[in-house]
Amino acid sequence: MTSHTTPAGAGTGPGARRRLIRELLLVLGLFAVYKFGRTLATGRTDEAFRNAARVWDAERTLHLPGEGLVQRLLLHSDALVHTANTYYAAVHFPATVLFLVWLYVRRPAHYLWTRRVLAVLTGAALVIHLAFPLAPPRMLGAAHLIDTGQVYGPTVYGAAPAADTMANQFAAMPSLHFGWALMLALGMIAATSSRWRALWLLHPLATLLVVVGTANHYWLDAVVATLLLGAALWLVPRPAGRPFAGRSLVARRSVPGGRPVPVPVPAGGGAGTVRPAEPVEPVGAVR
Repeated sequence: MTSHTTPAGAGTGPGARRRLIRELLLVLGLFAVYKFGRTLATGRTDEAFRNAARVWDAERTLHLPGEGLVQRLLLHSDALVHTANTYYAAVHFPATVLFLVWLYVRRPAHYLWTRRVLAVLTGAALVIHLAFPLAPPRMLGAAHLIDTGQVYGPTVYGAAPAADTMANQFAAMPSLHFGWALMLALGMIAATSSRWRALWLLHPLATLLVVVGTANHYWLDAVVATLLLGAALWLVPRPAGRPFAGRSLVARRSVPGGRPVPVPVPAGGGAGTVRPAEPVEPVGAVR
């Protein structure tokens, strides 16, 4: 039980602080490498638009719904489209950070598993960003979509992609917004035992509708992110056991005139399996 609820090196001693600092440096270093790597794909505008046309044609061949279908639903309300832009700009990174911090504190084994999965996913995404620069649908004339971030705000991108020094706008595939959101949901489902934990899947669902409706990503960007995440989950071993699996399962039954008697569940039995107990008489009973 301790391995699920206490972080490795928990405490306030120098060793625990060193481990925390080392972990922070590792995560920040990986993120910095990813951000720097994305910038290497800038300046390939013509190739990015050619790839965008290929992706658009491929989606039509596959009979995928047009991204405009989701955007039209958002545009029914200024408040709705503004909320979608805010979700895209403000939820993605902070939610992932909070997720990792919670795992580090409460589920250290799941934290290590999640960090490794996200590292594999993000590394594979970087390779695709470099090999396959892709203009998002908001830039593609054939899509006839609105750049909702620029029109309604807020936006995280500059108006001129070529002059945007903060982000590479030609790195649409895969969608790490969706990939990270899906891993957050799967990680919380794996690390918790609530009967409502499947509701975490609403986060990647909302993220999918947001990234498509704001015209920042194609459907195929999310499909590729899902495939890469599946491969990462296959490569990285999952922590053994379920949360709280080490807790002793004790069934109690009442004996007339006596106190409840704990009956341990046999090994291999289900959570609801109770072995019949020998009758226990209350102290001082007359035979």
